[in-house]
Amino acid sequence: MSKKRLVILGGGESGVGTALLGKAKGYEVFVSDKGTIKVKYKKVLIHNEIEWEEQQHTESKILNADVVMKSPGISDKVALVQQLIQKNIPVISEIEFASKYTNATIVGITGSNGKTTTASLMHHLLKQEIEVGLAGNIGDSFAKQVLEKDYKNYVLEISSFQLDGIIDFKPQIAVITNITPDHLDRYDNQFEKYIASKFSIAKNQTKEDYLIYDADDEVITNWLDAHPVQSTLLPFSLVRKIENGAYLEQENIILTIDNNQIIMPKTNLALEGKHNIKNAMAASTVAHLLKIRKQTIRESLENFQGVEHRLENVLKINKVQYINDSKATNVNATYYALESMDAPTVWIVGGVDKGNNYQELYPFVNEKVKAIICLGVDNQKIIEAFGNMVDIIVETQYMTEAIKIAYKLAESGDNVLLSPACASFDLFENYEDRGRQFKEAVRNL
Repeated sequence: MSKKRLVILGGGESGVGTALLGKAKGYEVFVSDKGTIKVKYKKVLIHNEIEWEEQQHTESKILNADVVMKSPGISDKVALVQQLIQKNIPVISEIEFASKYTNATIVGITGSNGKTTTASLMHHLLKQEIEVGLAGNIGDSFAKQVLEKDYKNYVLEISSFQLDGIIDFKPQIAVITNITPDHLDRYDNQFEKYIASKFSIAKNQTKEDYLIYDADDEVITNWLDAHPVQSTLLPFSLVRKIENGAYLEQENIILTIDNNQIIMPKTNLALEGKHNIKNAMAASTVAHLLKIRKQTIRESLENFQGVEHRLENVLKINKVQYINDSKATNVNATYYALESMDAPTVWIVGGVDKGNNYQELYPFVNEKVKAIICLGVDNQKIIEAFGNMVDIIVETQYMTEAIKIAYKLAESGDNVLLSPACASFDLFENYEDRGRQFKEAVRNL
């Protein structure tokens, strides 16, 4: 009997991890990348004698696959993927492939914003008492961890693109942080399709499984009303009382599961802002389900440091706080950032616009922003949106220049906030590169 053929499109972290797991499980593996494969990944493929190609897709070596794992960055609309679908060859994501080879308890987190912080916070809470891996869109590949570590539990940060490639994947605990329009270019500009994609995290769940979600998010609650799921629901809310789940009562977070209650003062949370109360609710609900002790949950919420490039306090210079929120690649993420500003703010914004509507930011900009620095190739839309609201709008294409301007404009007690609301590809490699350049420029002032 011949080996089954696993073809992997994309030679990045998830692709190479899947290749290693596939080989270990007896597949004949072929990795194909239309771009170039990073040297560190090439070395791994060569060392493990896995066949690969770059800067091309050889159809004769791909269309004979039994199963194809494609990188989340490749759209389903690509001609090659369409051909595979027409030939009824399953095209799946890394989480679908890897989950078949582990019996671990899986916590899956998706949402438009907050998933990295929530996943990191959850991992921080759980690792105090149980063995747990952190993977998905974050850290080392899930497939590679299943092969090398096989933890008893995993926290997976999962994007809608990864969820589009699942068939049987089922997390025992699913979390949806929020749903706002993002990446609509990949969903025929139909918000409904994007929402359905997020909800597929729960499509294989049964009543033994849990779905934790933001009950204040109308997109989520309306969808659940119209498309009920099998899962046991554990909502969280800042505005109404929740019997099973988490809510805010005065200064306390109250979490109840099957009549077992934890009360935590919100003032003790390490991370500030309303959205971080929600992240704490989601994370502590998961920790409670996985039998982490109440005391441990409380302590972990108090000492969690947060995520790089997400509302990260960089330095205070002349009583001006510089804040790196480069991970804010859409309007909704920047909404949280501006909402949490408690001082006049010089706001650095701009990049590649993903069809942004800046209207929801108007109240905060009116109230808190004293100057705007546009850091992008095309800033027209930002200038039109906010031109009447702030006295000073400046354009630049260099981070060092942006920081020098901010330094001149900011006065004692102000904030300088990098929260671009846009993708970074016009001037930077990625949002991490943008955030690091910001921090470096601030340190060089």
